[in-house]
Amino acid sequence: MVFLIIFILLFLLFFLPIKGSFKLSSETPGKRINERNVMFSRLEIAKRPELQKQYYKDFPEHKDLDEVWHQKPGLSSKGSQFYAPLSFKASDVSFHTIEFLRPIVNGPVEPIPEDISAEKLTTFVLKWGKKLGAVSIGICDLKDYHLYTERGRGEAYGKKVENNHRYGIAFTVEMDEEYLSTGPAGPTLMESAYQYLNSGVISIQIAEFLRRMGFESRAHIDGDYELIAPLVARDAGLGELGRMGLLMTPELGPRVRIGVITTNAPLTITERKPDYTVHQFCNWCKKCAVVCPSQAISKNPIETMDGAERWKINHEKCFGYWCTTGTDCGRCMSVCPYAHKNNWLHNFVRWGIKNNIFFRYVAVHLDDVFYGKKPKPKEVPDWLKG
Repeated sequence: MVFLIIFILLFLLFFLPIKGSFKLSSETPGKRINERNVMFSRLEIAKRPELQKQYYKDFPEHKDLDEVWHQKPGLSSKGSQFYAPLSFKASDVSFHTIEFLRPIVNGPVEPIPEDISAEKLTTFVLKWGKKLGAVSIGICDLKDYHLYTERGRGEAYGKKVENNHRYGIAFTVEMDEEYLSTGPAGPTLMESAYQYLNSGVISIQIAEFLRRMGFESRAHIDGDYELIAPLVARDAGLGELGRMGLLMTPELGPRVRIGVITTNAPLTITERKPDYTVHQFCNWCKKCAVVCPSQAISKNPIETMDGAERWKINHEKCFGYWCTTGTDCGRCMSVCPYAHKNNWLHNFVRWGIKNNIFFRYVAVHLDDVFYGKKPKPKEVPDWLKG
């Protein structure tokens, strides 16, 4: 009888919906970001000397830091630490293919819009997006803080961002756990590049569809963003921003790539239900910070920066490591307890983390027991070696 009572009490303690009271006081950034300060943009000016003088005049604090990693082999480089011709060349092909998509992120709009209700069009876009390969998809009002102030890449470098679209459509695509778990070896770069391409193709199709329906629309893809994709995705109800600064989705944690379309089409926004259990779990967990090879992820509790409670990674450390290894690492994503394979056991754990504070706390430690506090990368599949 005593054991039965203990069992019932434990069941109630760990499985009743007791979420806890953890909340964020502010999530809206107080200022917009200039894309010229993003690491990929700062890498671009290393190859475009005509831009360097003005950039370092505007942002002299970046010059010494940038010169250090400008001297490193670079992302997807033959001289990098984890260079492997098969996975690296496959990655190059994906990024090369994306270049052919950039000219069609925007285009002519049918002059007479189709007569269709917001409800009908919204239902179609959400369901079609999943048919095209999205894991999750949502719609939000496009906010000023979603947008960059200035562009920082390609032909648009230095141009003011002027996007008057009303809505942002955001979606996620899955990054394969098998390849990501080998990071920072080559397969993680190959998978990352492929999913940037995959999300780009889906974005292009949705944007072109909406233009043919008679509504202004623009796809935002790798190398051609006017906005900060994780913020749009969060506000569209797809997840929360975790310790590593990435979108944490309910289905796959951070193991996703994000696609975004902005549009003036008549749509109905997706109701966002903030999930602060993610932030509490990240506050306790710290696994991504522990395994980060460059120590770019903070181990500190969440703090207020630029008016919003969040974690901020050290982009220079992170990107500098990428330029040494030649890959985009992925260690933080691969070890995240939310990012385990999508099966019944891990789905049950994700459900428990979301619904019960005691389950959440215990899950932090059980993940260390089963997977280790600092899991080692998995072996590269034989067909990708060499």
